[in-house]
Amino acid sequence: MAGSFWISQPWYHDLSQEIGVIPAYFVITFIAIIPGFMNAFVAMALLLDRRPKVMVDQHYPPVTVLIAAYNEDKSIAQTIKAILAQSYPANISVIVINDGSSDETVASVRSLQIQHPNIELIDLVTNGGKAAALNHGLARCQTNVVISIDADSYVLKDGIRHLVGRYLSDPIETKAVAGSILIRNSRENWITKAQEWDYFLGIASIKRIQSLFQGTLVAQGAFSLYERDTLIRLNGWPEMVGEDIVLTWKILLAGFRVGHAEDALAFTDCPNTLRQFIKQRQRWSRGLIEAFKVNPRILFKPRLTTMYIWWNTLFPLMDIAYTFGFIPGLILACFGVYWIVGPMTLSLLPMGFLLNWQMYLKGRKMFAAEGLHVRANALGFIFYVFAYGVILQPACVYGYFSEFLNLRKSWGTK
Repeated sequence: MAGSFWISQPWYHDLSQEIGVIPAYFVITFIAIIPGFMNAFVAMALLLDRRPKVMVDQHYPPVTVLIAAYNEDKSIAQTIKAILAQSYPANISVIVINDGSSDETVASVRSLQIQHPNIELIDLVTNGGKAAALNHGLARCQTNVVISIDADSYVLKDGIRHLVGRYLSDPIETKAVAGSILIRNSRENWITKAQEWDYFLGIASIKRIQSLFQGTLVAQGAFSLYERDTLIRLNGWPEMVGEDIVLTWKILLAGFRVGHAEDALAFTDCPNTLRQFIKQRQRWSRGLIEAFKVNPRILFKPRLTTMYIWWNTLFPLMDIAYTFGFIPGLILACFGVYWIVGPMTLSLLPMGFLLNWQMYLKGRKMFAAEGLHVRANALGFIFYVFAYGVILQPACVYGYFSEFLNLRKSWGTK
């Protein structure tokens, strides 16, 4: 990174003549230097990563699956059936919390209860948000292992076994384990095709690397395991739009560890319209700021994962630089003005391809072990590489400012 900064001095100087010293240093540093360092770090970490094996012949405890559902009558039955069909060697109890749905969600659950008495339904009259619904379920939970699953997620038949197996095999201070979320509606349109690669390459690799450094930063509500005693000690899920990341950081701040089971697979429906996608990423970025507000002391927690917490302080700055620097620079380059983006930018494409190929090989190896294959999705990859950030980064910037300005929050469902 230091070498890149030194080589870029002529660029810093020339851009300073056009837009001023401070804007030039901000833009170049946060669209080129720091992202370049992070990509190099990711590449080396993936080379070093060796996933520890799950211990065989373990005593698997009974588990409780919590499903918060709001207007999910089209998917809730399939989600529950997938849980009931798990190849798990102990008892699985299912608690569905209907969060004031106005559709046939309750009827769908009641029809399954007739044949499966281990399904419990909590029917809330009014919609109170996902965190409140999960806390209602937690209050009724009788097992010490709790798993949260989104109402539209399909868990692969050995998903829960892999998730609990990782929890039992990890260090004793592990109090939560994040599963792997992948996209199942990726064939709908270009936005879902691009998101398939985001989850399979980017999100999966980041969780893998964070786990290598002994602490995944987000045990996502879509499919994660928690210790019940730890949840109760930390007052359950906080009623915020980013309840999962805030809870995960509270677990880390309390001195515990959060693991990652890369082979515990759940396939979920991602946003299939541009508006839904933007709202989702706004909510995620608001959740990041919430996590800092609630857990500011985590920045000074002496542990390996603290480095990644500090990285998160840079993401808003990089997104701002991308939105107000790189995107305008891309437009200027179309008219022959190469202040920020120019012919040299194309030299980054081979390196970007190699990094994504490295991520792909890791994911493909895990898929092969599960008897799965990666479907062809060339068009989605093109969108992911060339157009995804143009939508993603501005959406995140809007989310950051929405949280800083304390604008009205929408719970959403994803």
